[in-house]
Amino acid sequence: MSVGTAASRPPGPLAPLAVTIFRWLWIADVVSNIGGWMQTVGAQWFLVEDHASPAVIALVSTASAAPVLLFGIPAGVLGEFANKRHLLIGVQSAQALVAAGLAVLTAIGAMTPTLLLAFTFALGVASAVQLPAYQAFVPGVVPKPLIGEAASLSSIGVNVARAIGPAIAGVVIGSWGIPFVFALNALSFAGLLLVLILFKGYKQPTADREPFMSATRAGLRYVLHAAVVRRIYFQLLIFIVPANALWALLPVLASSRLSLDSNGYGILLAALGVGSIGGAFIIPKARAALGTNRLIVVTSAAYGIGIAATALSQALWITLPVLVLVGLSWIGVIATLNGTVQAFLPGWVRTRGLSVYQLVLFGGTAFGAAIIGALGGIFGTAHTMAVAGIVVVVGAAMLLIWPLHPTADKSRAALPMPLTDVPPVATPLPGDDDANPDDAAAAADVTATPAVNHELDPAGATLVIVRYEIADRDRAAFLSAMRTLEQSRRRTGARSWDVYDDRERPGFLVEAFHVGSWQEHLSQHHNRTTGYDTEIVEAARTLSASPPTVEHLVSAALPHHPHTTTK
Repeated sequence: MSVGTAASRPPGPLAPLAVTIFRWLWIADVVSNIGGWMQTVGAQWFLVEDHASPAVIALVSTASAAPVLLFGIPAGVLGEFANKRHLLIGVQSAQALVAAGLAVLTAIGAMTPTLLLAFTFALGVASAVQLPAYQAFVPGVVPKPLIGEAASLSSIGVNVARAIGPAIAGVVIGSWGIPFVFALNALSFAGLLLVLILFKGYKQPTADREPFMSATRAGLRYVLHAAVVRRIYFQLLIFIVPANALWALLPVLASSRLSLDSNGYGILLAALGVGSIGGAFIIPKARAALGTNRLIVVTSAAYGIGIAATALSQALWITLPVLVLVGLSWIGVIATLNGTVQAFLPGWVRTRGLSVYQLVLFGGTAFGAAIIGALGGIFGTAHTMAVAGIVVVVGAAMLLIWPLHPTADKSRAALPMPLTDVPPVATPLPGDDDANPDDAAAAADVTATPAVNHELDPAGATLVIVRYEIADRDRAAFLSAMRTLEQSRRRTGARSWDVYDDRERPGFLVEAFHVGSWQEHLSQHHNRTTGYDTEIVEAARTLSASPPTVEHLVSAALPHHPHTTTK
C-alpha cells in the first residue's frame, strides 16, 4: 500500500504496517532486535556462569549504553546530513562482523569477562550511530499522522524481541551453548541489511550543509531552547535511571531469589514482552482518553509499583502477571515520549534532536545500571529494586505538579521566509516531510530585507538588527512577546540575542541577534522556521506602530597585514 493510501485511513495502532516499506523494515528490525536480546542474555549468562558479581553483570547494560554518551551527538549530526540509507547499510554490516568475531572467540574458549564487555561496547558504538539515523529514517517512509503509531510499533517491536529473544536464547544456551547464541545474533543483522539494500525508493531530504561543529551547536541549541523537547527529555531521564533497576538486576533476581536457570530467565522476559504487545492495542486508546500527560503519570506509577512487587515476590506465579503489567507500563512511557518528540521535532533538526533523545535514554541507562548494580551489591538485589520502584512513582507524581507542555497548538510545518518584502507562502520545502498544506502563512518576516548582496561571505558572522516603534501602552506586552521571540530566534540559530532602547529615537526598541554565518541565517529563512515560530514573529510585529525596519550586517574579511616589529 502506498504512503498516500495509508495516510487516508484513520490512525490505528497497526496502521503504519499498511505502508509496505515500513512493514518490511519493522519485521527486519524485530528480527535484528531478537538477535540483540539473545546477545544480551548470552552475555549476562556467560558472566553468571563465570560467577561474576552483580556489579559486573550490570556492566553489560552499561557497556551497551555508554557509547551513546560518547558518540550520540556526533552520530546525530552525521545522520542529519549523510544519506541515511547508506549509513544504515554500513553500520549493519559492521555490527554483523563484530558479532561474528564475538561468536568465534567464545567458541574457541578465548573469551573473558573483560573482552566480552569490550565487544559489547563495540556493538554499542554501532548502535549509537544507527539509532538516531534509523529513527529519523522512519518518519520519511510513513505519513506524518502515523508517526506516533510508527514510534509505538518500533518500541513494541523491541519488546516483541524481548519476549522472543530471551526465550530462544535460553533454549539455545541449554542445547548448543552460548557461542551459538552469539552466532545467531550475527546472522540476525542480515534481514535489515537486505531490506535497506533492496529499498531503492529512498530519497535523502535536501538540507543546507553546515560545518560539523556548527551543526552540532545548532542541534544542541535547538534542544536547549525548545521547552517542549527539553521537558520531555527531563521526564525521560528521571524515569529511566531508576526504571533501569529491572533490566540490570532481573537476571540476578531470577538466579538467586527465584532459583531459575537461563530458560526461566527467558520466561520472565517473555512476560515483559507479552505485556508490551498488549500495550500496542491498549496504549493508543488510553492516550486518546487520558491525554499524553496523564497517560505518562499512570503508566510510570504502575511501572514503579510493578518492579517493587517483582523485587518482593518469591513465587513465579505472582511474578509473571506482575511483569506483564510492567511490560505494558514500560511501553506506555517509552513509546509515548518517543512518539511525541518524533512528531514534534522539525525536519531540519530531527536527527540531531533524536540523537539527544538517545543520549538521555542510553546515558540514563548506563548511569542507572552502574549505580543500581553497585547498590545491589551493597544492599541486596531485592531491596535495591524495591527502592528504585518507589523513586519511579515519585517521578510520576512530579507530572501532577509540573506537567508536560502541550504540542497540539504548535504548528510544525516549515514555512520558507524569503529575503524580500513579499509575504511567504506556506508551500512545502523540497525534502520537508513536516510541511502541512493547510497551514496558512503569517505576515512577512520581520527580518526581511529589500535587497540582497550576493557577494557576501557565506561564512561571515551575521548581525541582524530589527527596529520596532512601540507605544508606551504596548511596551509591557511587547517585551513579554520578545521573551517568547528570543527562544524562537535561539532555536533556529541565534547565538546571542537582546533588546535595546534606542536613545536617539524615543519610543523605538531594537532587537539584535547574532548568527554564526550568513549561510546559517539563510537557513533560518529557508527551512528552520515553523508555523509556530511564524506566529511568534507576527505577535511581536503587530505591536509595532509602523512596519519594523531591518538591517543585516555581515562581518567583513579584513586584509591580512604581516606582523612588523618596531625598534
